[in-house]
Amino acid sequence: MRSERRIGRLAFTLALALFAFALGRYRLDIWVDEAELPPLMVETSPEVLARDGSLLRAYTVSDGRWRLHSTLAKVDPRYVEMLLAYEDKRFWSHPGVDVMAMSRAVVQALWHGEVVSGGSTLSMQVARIMEDGPTGTWQGKIRQIRLALAMERRLGKQAILELYLNRAPFGGNLEGVRAASFAYFGKEPRRLTPAEAALLVALPQSPEHRRPDRQNDAATKARARVLSRMVGKGVLPAGEARAAQRDPVPARRRAFPFLAPHLADRLLFAAPLATTHRTTLDRRLQLALEPLAARAARDVGEGTSIAIVVADHTTGEVLASVGSPGYTDETRRGWVDMTRAHRSPGSTLKPLVYGLAFDQGLAHPETLIDDRPMAFGAYAPQNFDKQFRGTIRLSEALRLSLNIPVVQLTEALGPERLLAHMRRAGMDTRLPRGKPGLAVALGGLGVTLNDLTQMYAAIARGGASVQLHALADAPQPAPHRVLSPEAAWQVTHILAQLPPPRHSSHGPMAWKTGTSYGHRDAWAVGWDGRHVVGVWIGRADGTSVPGAFGGDLAAPVVFAAFDRLGDARTPFAPPPPNVLLANNAELPQPLRHFASRSAAASARAASAPKLAYPPNGAALETGGALVVKLRDGAPPFTLLANGTPLATGLTRREMVFDWAAPGFLTLTVIDAKGQTARSEVEVLQ
Repeated sequence: MRSERRIGRLAFTLALALFAFALGRYRLDIWVDEAELPPLMVETSPEVLARDGSLLRAYTVSDGRWRLHSTLAKVDPRYVEMLLAYEDKRFWSHPGVDVMAMSRAVVQALWHGEVVSGGSTLSMQVARIMEDGPTGTWQGKIRQIRLALAMERRLGKQAILELYLNRAPFGGNLEGVRAASFAYFGKEPRRLTPAEAALLVALPQSPEHRRPDRQNDAATKARARVLSRMVGKGVLPAGEARAAQRDPVPARRRAFPFLAPHLADRLLFAAPLATTHRTTLDRRLQLALEPLAARAARDVGEGTSIAIVVADHTTGEVLASVGSPGYTDETRRGWVDMTRAHRSPGSTLKPLVYGLAFDQGLAHPETLIDDRPMAFGAYAPQNFDKQFRGTIRLSEALRLSLNIPVVQLTEALGPERLLAHMRRAGMDTRLPRGKPGLAVALGGLGVTLNDLTQMYAAIARGGASVQLHALADAPQPAPHRVLSPEAAWQVTHILAQLPPPRHSSHGPMAWKTGTSYGHRDAWAVGWDGRHVVGVWIGRADGTSVPGAFGGDLAAPVVFAAFDRLGDARTPFAPPPPNVLLANNAELPQPLRHFASRSAAASARAASAPKLAYPPNGAALETGGALVVKLRDGAPPFTLLANGTPLATGLTRREMVFDWAAPGFLTLTVIDAKGQTARSEVEVLQ
């Protein structure tokens, strides 16, 4: 009977204990489930990535911190193994609180009268980081326990571990293992040496006291403790740990990747809420071209800037973009992105003019054209070297980049047609006020390097437009026909026969240069069967670069950029089947010799005298001396002032006369053939 009562009391006690445990567990579940988690989503550094996913440039978040997003898969597994072995060896098995570790810590603290070891799990550390809560109070610990248990239930182990990888402090304005790896080792944390992994394990425990760039000795000792414990836990062999001890701890922070900064700024401005901008840029090529641009600008002289665009014209993908020789170089206004600046293109539009003339049936590469003094109304262009070649083939006129022939072609086409096809190529042109004139063929408008390279990409791919783009997966609009395949091939074939600049490599490549008025802009564009490279050199403020020519400055950079592409140059496609391959004698009669609408009038007017100075409508401050300059005509000349002979029998073409009377003055010149010219000017007092 007595034993039965004892058994009954024991059963009752056990049942009461189980009830109390169940009630406590129930209350604990409610306590944990009602916990309000802090915000889990935080601002991360915007990143601009290359085509292979590598980092080109990153930006700090709004509070000035580097916080680069990471996932468990992007971190060296050995670092994770060392982290858990050092901080929380039962991470994968406990529910957020390690009762054994916490009990040990409490007993040791009571026994020694001070904290000897910590009992916080990695989950509790994440809770403290997320709330930025206290670490030295019981209230803080209880709050961390509650949040750790809640996060374990709602998020899971991997999510908690990734929160640590992204939010752990590493000293200064560094948060997360990726930011720390870039700052101290200059690389992604995918592959870390044992020494690097041990340092990253040690830093978050006391990030400011152990900052390698400020407290290198403390960081070295902390790393040594981690390596020693890894040997004791069997994570690292003793020999590997000893070798890691000998590696120096970085004594300074490295700069974060800073490639293609102008392009990165544009992408961030266009999509400020995006955290990742995936580009088509080739990181290796970008790394090679930025120092090339810096050297080229230094060689030209102080204050000079440069821009380079490299693209795959078969897809429109931009492979490299250099906006200046140095983003922070104030002497060169390096912050200005010269790939997007509108500047005069000089002679670089001539291939499009020739291609349109071929397309319209106005000319053929073997057509003869006159290169001689010629006036188009009041417009009398000259060649760059002030020389004339007489009658010449169009192909040679294009290779020599002569001005008179291309203006004749532009007159026949109409400048509006040229502008329309530039827009078909996707170019945003900036014209002076008024109706476009023939000078647009010689650079009398503004274009950007990016747009000019895009126009040449259309020529390179058989005359069909392509939208250059630097964002991966950017939609490609339907192409427009800029030139026919035949005309595009003819232009490419002509310019592929140009010899390369001195000391430049040979290979299948067509290229064209340009120099704007006053030597303000030097251009060159080159292309092969796949790639197109555009280069601009000048000053960001638009002032002159004395002696600057596209052929001397920009062309060698184009060839050097092609050399850095790495692959052998892609050969050009064969001629389309409908291309007319014939010499001049085999051409139809209308194509054998080109004559513009102004040719006959120019021939008649070429022999007439002209008052080169003073020009009609000028206001002069003579100072008592009137300078008169004559051009063309047959001497001797007679010069009249307001209808009265000022001089007769003149054989010289430049004279100085005494003239101080203010007011309007009409000068008339008559040559030996009776041909006349007149200029009305105002003499100022």
